[in-house]
Amino acid sequence: MRAGDLAEFRPIGFSADGTIFAFEQFGIEDGSGFAYAERYYIDTREDRFVSGTPVRVRLRQDGASVQEARDAAAEQAAGIEETYLRDLEPGILAEFAPANERGSSPHRLRYDSWGVSAFSPDAYANTVRLSELVLDGPALCTGVVDTVKGFRLVMTERDGRPVNDTLHADARVPTSRKCPLAYALAGAMTHANRDGTRTHAVIVLMRTHGFEGPDGRYLVVTARLD
Repeated sequence: MRAGDLAEFRPIGFSADGTIFAFEQFGIEDGSGFAYAERYYIDTREDRFVSGTPVRVRLRQDGASVQEARDAAAEQAAGIEETYLRDLEPGILAEFAPANERGSSPHRLRYDSWGVSAFSPDAYANTVRLSELVLDGPALCTGVVDTVKGFRLVMTERDGRPVNDTLHADARVPTSRKCPLAYALAGAMTHANRDGTRTHAVIVLMRTHGFEGPDGRYLVVTARLD
């Protein structure tokens, strides 16, 4: 991704009851050189965006900084956070593989649910596997790329036990993703909820067709597990 741009990922956190997970991504857009920032708010009960989100800012002026874009996005999202994230909690960053890390498996991720589970190596282990799907793409991709991809995400281990739970499976590629070329597992976050469930947020790095080269953007799949 030397030509193109790779967004930076930052978690914002979870609501106290784990029903909302929020994150931001930001960077300098390839081609235009404009700074951008996006904030995402996901209802983890349905793995859907909260109404009125994501919040996206693109500063169409030369020299505007990424921090200015982040500040503008945070300001626009203030009402949403007051409503949904008044009691913000950080959760646990259980695993994260930066895009420039070499040696990580792009389609398999194993992580622990709890920060103390190093003392019980397998008791809280979770494994997710990602498979890429060739799908019909949005009309804007016609003549631009040969193949458009979606993905399926399956949990094959939960708290040390084998399972076969589909967390996400694309039936189509939404226009908001533009023209995806590939996906890779980037990390996972967890949150212990007050009702005894746990929220998992699996972070996926998406490579898309960009103006000067492939661009990297992040997606998150969420699930509440007993």
